[in-house]
Amino acid sequence: MKWVQVFDPVSGILVSALLASMPVFFIFWALIIRRMKGYLASMLTALAAMIVAIAVYGMPVRLAAMSALHGILYGLFPISWILFGALFLYNVTVRSGQFEIIKGSMASITHDRRLQALIIAFSFGAFLEGATGMGTPVAISAAMLVGLGFNPLYAAGLCLIANTAPVAFGAVGTPIIIASQVSGLPEMAISKMVGRTLPLLSLFVPFYLVILMSGFRRSLEVLPAILVSGVSFAVVQWYTSNYMNPMLPDVIAGIVSIVCLTALLKFWKPSKVWRFSDEPVNSATAVKSYGISEVVKAWSPFVIMTLVIITWGLQPVKDTLNSLINLKFNIPGLSGSILNQDGTPLAIKQFDLNLLTSPGSAVLLSAFISMPVTGLSLKEGFSVLLTTLKQIKYPVITIISVLAFAFISNYSGMSTTIALALAATGFLFPLFAPLLGWLGVFLTGSDTSSNALFCKLQHTTANAIGVDPLITVSANATGGVTGKMVSPQSIAVGAASVGLVGKEADLLRFTIKHSFIMLAILSIITFLQAYFIKNIVPEYTLNEAVVKSGSASGISGTMLLLILAACLVVFSGAVRISTVRNGKKG
Repeated sequence: MKWVQVFDPVSGILVSALLASMPVFFIFWALIIRRMKGYLASMLTALAAMIVAIAVYGMPVRLAAMSALHGILYGLFPISWILFGALFLYNVTVRSGQFEIIKGSMASITHDRRLQALIIAFSFGAFLEGATGMGTPVAISAAMLVGLGFNPLYAAGLCLIANTAPVAFGAVGTPIIIASQVSGLPEMAISKMVGRTLPLLSLFVPFYLVILMSGFRRSLEVLPAILVSGVSFAVVQWYTSNYMNPMLPDVIAGIVSIVCLTALLKFWKPSKVWRFSDEPVNSATAVKSYGISEVVKAWSPFVIMTLVIITWGLQPVKDTLNSLINLKFNIPGLSGSILNQDGTPLAIKQFDLNLLTSPGSAVLLSAFISMPVTGLSLKEGFSVLLTTLKQIKYPVITIISVLAFAFISNYSGMSTTIALALAATGFLFPLFAPLLGWLGVFLTGSDTSSNALFCKLQHTTANAIGVDPLITVSANATGGVTGKMVSPQSIAVGAASVGLVGKEADLLRFTIKHSFIMLAILSIITFLQAYFIKNIVPEYTLNEAVVKSGSASGISGTMLLLILAACLVVFSGAVRISTVRNGKKG
């Protein structure tokens, strides 16, 4: 069966774009107006997308069904797999009793909720985004904030908003690498351009978060902390993206931001500790003091996770693990069946069941390693595992439905129709270039996928209107970060991580306004870059060398894994010995 994509099914690009947007409008209506449960709204949206694809675009039923199947499989792995690993790690920390100590250690740094949000939602979340991406930052950070006493809706909403600044460099720079491959522009050129735009947002987000929590006047009380958090992150993000590579900005900037803010709080405290109005009056003082060894033990699951995730992100390690198990296969009847308008087969990637190299597997492994370190028995660990499986039942339904909708939209040509309508704006196109990135992330939940969808179109349109394509291609990546907080996939992960399954509509209502505010800011910045501040565009040539991730010293993946194992053994042994000594002293 062969079928040629149609981008203007009703011979009018604007009307076609409106028809193609119907599933998007529907999911907003279902979640915001009707306040449907997330899994029900997502299932109906996938059904609506299938109806439009078949009835309006003439897509054969079988191809529409296979497109949905591809999305469902991708929703299960790696997305749901990552969520499962992140929640399991968090639940291990809670069941072992270590999270109470984490709460105490955080409170010893600061009782102030504003500052806790900066450290965990912004800085630690950015580090996780840079290391693994794919929902892990929101799942882990939001769960930690809830454990500290944050309202679940606020915790998830704040983490979704905070996750905007690092997304373009997430998952070890994957969005930038894909943007380069699709557009033909050099990786470092895109990295530099994105690194000259996103730091402005990185400066803005910490202040925005605190204002959202406590209001403008109360935010001024912690202005030194906001400035240290935002400036340290933005400067390091700019430097690493412009002078190193696109793989490291979030990882290094996140760590530096945490260290700088923690150091500031050793010498400076806000005059008044701010807590949520519905918290007990004496909750700020009800904190037990813990020793260093207790704090290290409590944080050990996240230390272990950090070591494993960083190692998993190295290319030699990926190559070694993939050589052991890496199942790839085509979706039956889909590959080669959908043709572009020029008659060439649509590029449909094989489904990649990279079980060992998935970030979800890295987090899951970290959880199992952490069990004996935190004192959790194997029996208790499997009980936690079963509890976690029950937790993610409805979120998984939501996620696979959303991905089914996304893949139907992409393979039928519906998403391209919307993009072509925006590209028809001519001189004003730079204003809409970030909106294309936003749309791509809304549809797929991934800045990487958004770049794969639209960066070629961004490049072609920019050339047609006489704008440097580096500006619009980079705008696709930066605009995409603002769509992350409202993507149904992200909403589902955020809701699941804090126990708000069925309340996805409330979470979307919390984030949607802020998504459009930040999108508008980036649209104005992109327009100014295109016509008024052209000198901000870095010089580049099309034959620049490709940036490669991996080990500069040529160390093999096996050796890196052995080094990781040795580090984990030493760290775990040190924690256990320290625990035994403290027990004897007690």
